[in-house]
Amino acid sequence: MKFLDQAKIYIRSGNGGAGSVSFRREKYVARGGPDGGDGGKGGDVWIEAVEGLNTLIDYRYHQHFKAKTGTHGMGRGRSGAAGEDAVLRVPVGTQVLDESREEILADMTKIGQRELLLQGGNGGWGNIHFKSAINQAPRRANPGEDGEDRWIWLRLKLIADAGLVGLPNAGKSTWLSAVSAANPKTAAYPFTTLHPHLGVVDLGPGARFVLADIPGLIEGASEGAGLGARFLGHVERAGVLIHLVDGTAEDPVGDYHKIRKELETYGGGLAQKAELVVLSKADALDEKRQAEISAALAAASGQEVHIASGVSGQGVKPVMHAALALINAGKQTKKKALDTEPWAP
Repeated sequence: MKFLDQAKIYIRSGNGGAGSVSFRREKYVARGGPDGGDGGKGGDVWIEAVEGLNTLIDYRYHQHFKAKTGTHGMGRGRSGAAGEDAVLRVPVGTQVLDESREEILADMTKIGQRELLLQGGNGGWGNIHFKSAINQAPRRANPGEDGEDRWIWLRLKLIADAGLVGLPNAGKSTWLSAVSAANPKTAAYPFTTLHPHLGVVDLGPGARFVLADIPGLIEGASEGAGLGARFLGHVERAGVLIHLVDGTAEDPVGDYHKIRKELETYGGGLAQKAELVVLSKADALDEKRQAEISAALAAASGQEVHIASGVSGQGVKPVMHAALALINAGKQTKKKALDTEPWAP
């Protein structure tokens, strides 16, 4: 299935049904009076997060969603039925933005979450409501209220606990395939990853987390160069970033600074996230070279540098355990912050 993480669509709620102008006309019933029923309410437009979806590809070919108009009122006091709702079913992690993409209208973070986007118009009153002592045979009824319409953007941000970042060909896809059952494309050339991949890392009972691999970043990505900047939103929700630095590159320390600069320029809180620095492709380096590069990276990053290889498996599990510890620590911190918030009615 093709991956699509952005889509612009048009939505419209249903118009309300018109009220009816009707009079009771039966044999032996003189002056039956007005009996026009009310129109039905127009359908609403909802968005719902469902299980089993991981792309917005359905919204590439179907871009207009309209709820149904309410049924008009009828004689004998019969009200019209409400119009059928339009429901947009999206993957968990989808955000709804206005047409300018400046305001977030809804953030679908849980399976089964359902949000109202547009409300249908109210049905019009039938002439039975306009009867009075002065006007006992009203010949007027209200039309239904018009529905609402607007253009919106759907933007998918995958929900992952950890994210892999680095330059193209830093070994991210190889790493993901080594620690999970995911099977992303790997090759000895850059930009083999054209869209994000997710994998579940299983370290034992109760020790699982979701890892995301995004296309490699290049210098100037935050200004639109390459593919990675578009997909950085998929690691905005991650609790930790695993920064892979290619040990076989000409300037590993310079590569590290390039990625850090792009994360800071992109914003979204990525530069402030917990980070694990990993010297990758260690299987292609001797011990002396590993020590030299890791020492230089430690000085540049101000933290411990892990030495690992996705191909040989060297040092992979310790990195995953360290990532899980940071993820759990972040969740505990968030939980404590929520528990200490003052309660308000």
